[in-house]
Amino acid sequence: MILSDPRPQPLALPPVPETSPQKERDAMTETAQPQGEQTVLVEDLGQVKVASRNLDVYYGDKQALFDVNLDIRPNEVTSLIGPSGCGKSTYLRCLNRMNDVVESCRIEGTVTLDGADIYADDLDVVKLRARVGMVFQKPNPFPKSIYDNVAYGPRIHGLAESKADLDEIVMTSLERAGLLGEVKDRLGDPGTSLSGGQQQRLCIARAIAVSPEVILMDEPCSALDPIATAKIEELMDELRQNYTIAIVTHSMQQAARVSQRTAFFHLGNLVEVGDTEQVFTNPRETRTQDYITGRFG
Repeated sequence: MILSDPRPQPLALPPVPETSPQKERDAMTETAQPQGEQTVLVEDLGQVKVASRNLDVYYGDKQALFDVNLDIRPNEVTSLIGPSGCGKSTYLRCLNRMNDVVESCRIEGTVTLDGADIYADDLDVVKLRARVGMVFQKPNPFPKSIYDNVAYGPRIHGLAESKADLDEIVMTSLERAGLLGEVKDRLGDPGTSLSGGQQQRLCIARAIAVSPEVILMDEPCSALDPIATAKIEELMDELRQNYTIAIVTHSMQQAARVSQRTAFFHLGNLVEVGDTEQVFTNPRETRTQDYITGRFG
């Protein structure tokens, strides 16, 4: 079902030079270092879906994140902004333990989902990743049909008791991803036969097919044209009615358009977080002001 809430109006921003799309490096530059007291406000855990406390991340001996305290509220889009190499994607991958596959990665501090520590020894990581889905920078459909791409997760998690149940999940997920009308007559075609924007929406449909509570998006529009980007942004505003969304973006305009909250990272530090309008129009930190006005980054 397509939800009818209107999209938020974009904020008036000063001209900002767009950063060329590129994947954020996992390791930080050698100049990364703690930068004193942070102005980040810590909220009551009852008001948040995902929270990190005193989060430090290391790749070998190199520290990538420094003492990050950040709350992500339910049913909102939270944008993570900052220059390349500042730790945005590293932080995002901490939220569903994607960094577990990086042998040199070490994490200190806590990350909670609904108040439960996701790094607890007895936590089932497979179940965690069903609750916290992820959409990557470049569309990555499986080498399967459109139908089987979406059905893959429900099958392996045993979410459908019959073919009719599976059909309903697939069709509902495609509809929520705003793709059903474009592919309903060719569900047997390869997912790779779709356009780039359609492939990204297919990946979103695949993510929501397992009924996650949180969706992480790592620069989901960086490889897309403006028309496909507009569709993904509109979709995000619709999806937040049912899901909590965290998005990494290099586009200040996109962060202003789609998010209710914005967090600014710089050299591994969380410099500032607040309501998007406040961050862009009345930032508390000089570094935030300098970044959003294009003085660095």
